[in-house]
Amino acid sequence: MKIAIASDHGGFELKQKLIEHYKEIGITLSDLGTHSADSCDYPDMAKKMAEAILSHDADLGILICGTGIGISIAANRYHGIRAALLYDDYVAEMAKKHNNANIIVFGGRTMKVDDVIRRIDIFNHAEFEGGRHNRRIQKIEEGR
Repeated sequence: MKIAIASDHGGFELKQKLIEHYKEIGITLSDLGTHSADSCDYPDMAKKMAEAILSHDADLGILICGTGIGISIAANRYHGIRAALLYDDYVAEMAKKHNNANIIVFGGRTMKVDDVIRRIDIFNHAEFEGGRHNRRIQKIEEGR
């Protein structure tokens, strides 16, 4: 699985810690930026990620801003993107099982790195259930 990661300045520190953690266990995350803690705009990072997912350069995206709210709103503006803010373990599981999210989102200023790693693992070990959830995703894709 190809995983991309991006953040604004509010998520930069958490992004770097996730890149380090996954590198240590043999998983390379494609870093789409930002590459410093200098102020930048989260909609720009969301756009880069949406383009990577929609062009199949990545199978899963991880986005981070200060709270995770702004960057998830920005990402969800792109047709075909299903970005979910994983603020607890149950939500991490349901984001995959029921929503088949293709971008998972975290708050760099509101979440601890250990919690984020656990939620990424929960998400990745869950499986999309399909069935009635396919119908609902199709309605999202159709804009209704």
